[in-house]
Amino acid sequence: MKESLNSLYATLLQPDAKTLPVIRNETRLQEPIGVVDGSTFQSIEVDKLFDSVNCAETHLGQATLYRSLQQPLTDIAVLHSKQDAIREIEANPALHQQLQGIVSRAKQREKDFFELLFGTFMGLFSSKAHELELEGYGYTSYINGTGFMLELVEGVNQVPAASSGYLTAVLENIRDLAKSRSYALAKGPAYRAEKGMITREEKGWFTPAILFRPALFKPLGLTLFVIILFLVVEFVPLLLDMVASVASAFWLFLLPLALMYIPIVGNFDRDGCIYPLREIFKGSPEVARALDALGQLDELLGLIRFKHIFGHPACLPTLVDAPRHSLRVTAVRNPILARNNPAYVGNDIDLGDARLTLITGPNSGGKTAFCKTLAQTQLLAQIGAYVPAREAELTVADRIFYQAPEISHLTDGEGRFGTELRRTKAIFLAATPRSLVIMDELSEGTTHEEKIEISMNILDGFYQKGNNTLLITHNHELVDRYQQKGIGMARQVEFKDEQPTYRVIEGISRVSHAERVARKIGFSREDIARYLSDEIKD
Repeated sequence: MKESLNSLYATLLQPDAKTLPVIRNETRLQEPIGVVDGSTFQSIEVDKLFDSVNCAETHLGQATLYRSLQQPLTDIAVLHSKQDAIREIEANPALHQQLQGIVSRAKQREKDFFELLFGTFMGLFSSKAHELELEGYGYTSYINGTGFMLELVEGVNQVPAASSGYLTAVLENIRDLAKSRSYALAKGPAYRAEKGMITREEKGWFTPAILFRPALFKPLGLTLFVIILFLVVEFVPLLLDMVASVASAFWLFLLPLALMYIPIVGNFDRDGCIYPLREIFKGSPEVARALDALGQLDELLGLIRFKHIFGHPACLPTLVDAPRHSLRVTAVRNPILARNNPAYVGNDIDLGDARLTLITGPNSGGKTAFCKTLAQTQLLAQIGAYVPAREAELTVADRIFYQAPEISHLTDGEGRFGTELRRTKAIFLAATPRSLVIMDELSEGTTHEEKIEISMNILDGFYQKGNNTLLITHNHELVDRYQQKGIGMARQVEFKDEQPTYRVIEGISRVSHAERVARKIGFSREDIARYLSDEIKD
């Protein structure tokens, strides 16, 4: 499991990094196409989903969760193991408390580690007056930053062996840090040799090297300073007379020597030891994997926390290994809109073998929110998270697509119809029977007759491909044709007394959307006649 886990993602900390890992890393969407492409990522509002689900405490945990949402898993074995890790933690309060303690301490210390890796230490002039010895040359950052690594390993070493493969791999990646050269250097002693920073084992008995102590005032340095001062005073009679006659002259002599000592030692430690050591830490794969493991541990605890604060039933979905995509949910709610909203209505749906689901109804009835809920639920399932439903069973999708209405660009010369058709074509070519495809309207920007014909051509193509396709549409005539052919499943959003109930029920909505909206904004046929009548009266 550890090898599988380590091969899933590029580590958050890269050797050439100039800053700490960012939480919302948009560049990952430009990497080779994965389960979710950039357009779908924006359309199903993954940033808002992250904000709703994010209960991670550390910076690394939040970056890990965002990465998971950008790059959901397709390996059902890894997903099962991640679910098992969540179940194991929840079932063992003592283990949960131990892991929470590790994460809580890391939350307080990770800033120190990133300051060590990416801080700039400017010497005396950047120091606070009461922290002159440590702050200016990076000593405090070094002590606290390496302490973060040592404490992380120490905490994990006290955790008993886990039973789930995922949690075992996460903890082992942190424990493995203790076997690394970086850890040996951080724990000390570390030496500055001709070839760079080395450990005690690398130094041997006969390698000339200087022991690095993360402090400005060093016993050996001070001893040499006193000896030099004694020799100068002893063998320079003039200076001896000055010291004997004017005691303050001694301090006038001592001060310039001290001012020379501080920058010489501080600059040597910073440039010759601290900076090289942090480059070793940044380039260490063991350090990078340990940081990722901390993020993954925090992510697991955060997903558990989300379940308890969501305010509605949430479950770990049953994942099915099947050649075609399927999804069945009970009392599913939108993970963004339903959080802390007790009135939010849950819905049931079983896509089963329908392969084509057509959802109709006026705007503001909840069609789009419902379809985004299904896409977001699929995405959460594929990061190993709780999904916002009482029960859920689904297959792992190789691709999740959501096509939202697009505005044409003046330069494309094809109008809205061409712009959207290009997107539909790209989805069609990439989809497989294991894909989930959701489209919000089809063939906009053309005549009604053409819209029916082209939409049916597209939907027939997807149906033959075998993936699960959902279409949001106002075109009940299109739905009628598929019902007559015995293909697909018709669902509608429910309205009572012209008010939405936000329930998705069987059937086809034949409510006049245009007439309803016109009446709502006061621009129906009757309204126009009244406005004209009022003008004539005026």
